[in-house]
Amino acid sequence: MASRRALHFVYKIGDREATAKFYREILGMKVLRHEEFEKGCEATCNGPYDGKWSKTMIGYGPEDNHFVCELTYNYGISHYEMGNDFLGMYIESSEALERAKASDWPVKQDGEHSVLEAPGGYKFFIINKPQPGDRDPVQQVVLASSNLEKSIKYWRDLAGLTMYKKTDKAATFGYANTQAKVILQDIGGPVDHAKAFGRVAFAAPGDELLGIEKTMKKANQTIVKPFISLETPGKAMVEVVILADPDDHEICFVGVEGFTELSQVDPKADDLLNEAMEKDKSDEWFAKKGGKALA
Repeated sequence: MASRRALHFVYKIGDREATAKFYREILGMKVLRHEEFEKGCEATCNGPYDGKWSKTMIGYGPEDNHFVCELTYNYGISHYEMGNDFLGMYIESSEALERAKASDWPVKQDGEHSVLEAPGGYKFFIINKPQPGDRDPVQQVVLASSNLEKSIKYWRDLAGLTMYKKTDKAATFGYANTQAKVILQDIGGPVDHAKAFGRVAFAAPGDELLGIEKTMKKANQTIVKPFISLETPGKAMVEVVILADPDDHEICFVGVEGFTELSQVDPKADDLLNEAMEKDKSDEWFAKKGGKALA
């Protein structure tokens, strides 16, 4: 599985300007790509919505060697109900803490970690060490599990990830030591995805995707989106298959060949995001209609 790698986690966002400020000015991430779409994604990247939306990829470096964040913004929706499914992203960056304190951004404490909360409620656990320059500062994302043994069977035995560590309450998975990890943490009860649920994405050789789908079908696991080739105007065709684990965490496997071309950093990305936010008059329009919708 050496050719597979962790790519990103998808977050639904309501307040695009406040969110962009947090990721850029507090966490210190860089805008890697920004795209605007007139209709919903065939792979439901923006959730179960069929209107205008945007995708902003943001992180500490290119997605071919960093784990990044995908911010999906559905025009007209100002807030998403949070569940207990996403427990946090862990980032090694004392610089982020310094920026938060300098900007009076609330900093909470959770054991040895400081916690920064993004607009909308997503939590980022900050490891108080200098941000590394030779590797990705993003160390792991933590997802809730209602039954750790079922999660292990799925992520290790079916999805093919390596289990690097296991305790009574959590298991750590990944495809390589140098990549960000996914931790499944037993919460002792049902996992509620509510409306803000996201998705974790991994790259895999395109000729392995149908095999991944076949394995899941044979094990009677959920296929959210069967194998599909997606057209991206002006860019590469991308192959994906989207699954769901026993707790309905969505997992996207994307063909690495097309994705490598698609995911190249766009030097105009920052300007494109700024331009889109300046043109976005949905706040004014919805204010006249009684406010934006809550999801």
